[in-house]
Amino acid sequence: MRLWHELLGTEQVGSYIGGEVVPGSGDPVELIDPTTEETYASFGDGGEGAVSAATQAAHDAGEVWRALTASERGRALWAVGQGVRAQVDELALLEARSVGKPLRDARAETTKVAEMFEYYAGWADKQHGEVIPVPTSHLTYTLREPYGVVAQMTPWNAPIFTAGWQLAPALAAGNAVVLKPSELTPLTSALLVRIAERAGLPTGLVNVVAGLGPSSGQALVADPRVAKVVFVGSPATGRRIAAAAGERLTPCVLELGGKSANIVFGDADLDRAVGGAAAAIFSGAGQSCVAGSRLLVQASAYDEVVGRLAELAGRLRQGVPTDEDTQVGPVQNARQLTQISTMVDTAVSAGARAAAGGSRADQDGYFYRPTVLDGVDNSDQIAQEEVFGPVVVAIPFEDEQDAVRIANDTDFGLAGAVWTGSVDLAHRVARQVRAGTVWVNSYKTINVMAPFGGFGASGHGRSSGHDGLLEYSQPKAVWVETDAEAPLAFGY
Repeated sequence: MRLWHELLGTEQVGSYIGGEVVPGSGDPVELIDPTTEETYASFGDGGEGAVSAATQAAHDAGEVWRALTASERGRALWAVGQGVRAQVDELALLEARSVGKPLRDARAETTKVAEMFEYYAGWADKQHGEVIPVPTSHLTYTLREPYGVVAQMTPWNAPIFTAGWQLAPALAAGNAVVLKPSELTPLTSALLVRIAERAGLPTGLVNVVAGLGPSSGQALVADPRVAKVVFVGSPATGRRIAAAAGERLTPCVLELGGKSANIVFGDADLDRAVGGAAAAIFSGAGQSCVAGSRLLVQASAYDEVVGRLAELAGRLRQGVPTDEDTQVGPVQNARQLTQISTMVDTAVSAGARAAAGGSRADQDGYFYRPTVLDGVDNSDQIAQEEVFGPVVVAIPFEDEQDAVRIANDTDFGLAGAVWTGSVDLAHRVARQVRAGTVWVNSYKTINVMAPFGGFGASGHGRSSGHDGLLEYSQPKAVWVETDAEAPLAFGY
């Protein structure tokens, strides 16, 4: 909490609105260290009052932001990136404590936040329309216009990463933002906004509401000043948000869950494939929407791959996030730990075999052992529903057609991978797998330059790259009559 006091000038936790920490008066929320299970801070739910103040502050500051030239906005966003770089270590330390993420991972993700602002800084003055050669006497051109105030709701598994992921393109397009991070991890998001203001963003351009979903989140979606809603989280909550936004015809971007297929063919480099499979599911304790939670292995290599992965899972170092040797930290919260345990126990009772792990670790904190489940059919609950923990199910397949069939036999469509030594096979499978991102002979590489998003139950819209930028503005067509004698048109 040292950085919180240093940047915000108070020990009190609350919403960050108009450049000030605003205490909430609603239900109390405790922030619990997932490593020790001890409360280290608390705050009151912001609720409708905080949301109203935040959207008004964003509206007012948004007018100041849009009055700047695009080049001025770009320079300000670049400065935000530099401000984040200057405090990477301090932000990463707080992120590691809040989430339970190994420090080196938190440091890498915080550095990527700086990259996000730097990347979109370059786009700020490159958003332009076009002249359309219409078959009339008009000069017809298009403009890209921001929505205004955008509501963004981010999850607890990577709070500062997902905050930067959403904020940078929205601001580059000229919008103002009200950000509601998960009530379990609000701290680093508020600090990111304070750093952004110190770097030159108008005070109040981004506001952070610390609060609960059913109160603060619902009020944010319903606020009439919100012109677009962006949500990153579970499919169940995403459906509720989309339905609520639909009442006002508010457009949404939804980045939801996944049950990604990590496909290993028999001709793959198995050393790399096994290591990649471990990283795909066990990094971040499996708390990633793109986690490789379904490992599809060709029958000829199945026993070897599963055996080697299980052995590797048993050797991974679980420990406190601040230890540089820690490879797998705790699950972020008690509710999620219970969810993981219940799903694994149910699968084992139904006939699955725990080749590795399968239980809570014997230590304080929300630790769950890296788990490899064998003997699972793709129709089983454990293979169809998101566990969001360090649990992978292994499923054999016979050939290319079988692999693609199993991979696509899911409601989700966020990510996937194929491991093979055959170039033509890799391209064929990548085209056939129904997912927004497909890796070949690698897994989980993400960069702000490339589009990211899903199909089906994994949501819709894109949240990075140029495609992500386009989500935050609308095209306007302008028709200028150049012939004073032209007849007036009636109808379409």
